[in-house]
Amino acid sequence: MGRTTRTLVVLVIALAAAAAAAYAVYRAIQQIPVREVEVASVEVVVASRAVPLGTMLTSSDVRLVKWPAQAQVPGSFGQTSQVVNHGTVAPLEENEIITAGKLAAEGAGAGLPPRIPVGMRAISVKVNEVIGVAGFVVPGTRVDLLVTVSQQNNQETISRLVVSNLEVLAAGTRYEDEQSRSGGKAIPTTVVTLLATPEDSERIALAQTEGRVMLVLRNPLDVAPVETAGIRMTALVGPPAPPPVERKSQGKRVMVAQKPPPSEPAKPKPYTVEAIRAAKRTEEPIR
Repeated sequence: MGRTTRTLVVLVIALAAAAAAAYAVYRAIQQIPVREVEVASVEVVVASRAVPLGTMLTSSDVRLVKWPAQAQVPGSFGQTSQVVNHGTVAPLEENEIITAGKLAAEGAGAGLPPRIPVGMRAISVKVNEVIGVAGFVVPGTRVDLLVTVSQQNNQETISRLVVSNLEVLAAGTRYEDEQSRSGGKAIPTTVVTLLATPEDSERIALAQTEGRVMLVLRNPLDVAPVETAGIRMTALVGPPAPPPVERKSQGKRVMVAQKPPPSEPAKPKPYTVEAIRAAKRTEEPIR
């Protein structure tokens, strides 16, 4: 038997022994019983399906699951009876833990009313494609409200921003903002519902009654209040021309427009003499 042959025989025997040893270890590991480590857990209520905003929860919408006791979610519930017959103020995803911040108070009902915070009001404004910014005033966006009114027996028109940074609660009958947040799609509608304080609600109601309102869309990150003095027609187009003067020419009355009064000539600039004293340079007027 040559040297090469003996080397090959040794390698084959070594590989066979290694394979046998590996298989024996694998079989031994497979026969070890599985040990389950018990982790302290509690039951929490989760949504059994996707629940839209404003839904009155029923027993079929929720279920209980095990959750680690050391990582409890603040505001969660441990019994389904604690969440049934409550309206949702935010949409819920399947298997999402239900917390107190996403539910309305018991007896508050479902739909849009539970979403109105305490001390606030919801007021609707009639809009069209122009007033509603081409349908991009959708739930969840922020707007300013302008009004254009006539004053002094319709002799003067003024436009002014009366309320700023209003949240849009609903566009038409839609009060979910999922569509606007996901795709930014326009929602054509004729009515927009705004969230406002009682004082701002009074301003909006008066603006709709006495003038023409306009909604101005703003960046949702721009939450600074805005106050303006408004713009009048005289400031927009300048002062009105003087009324025409009536003159008689060959027995006929002719209306001739008055020429605007001449402006005062500018005062001539006085003559000055430049004086240089060392490194100091001055100008002295000649009197």
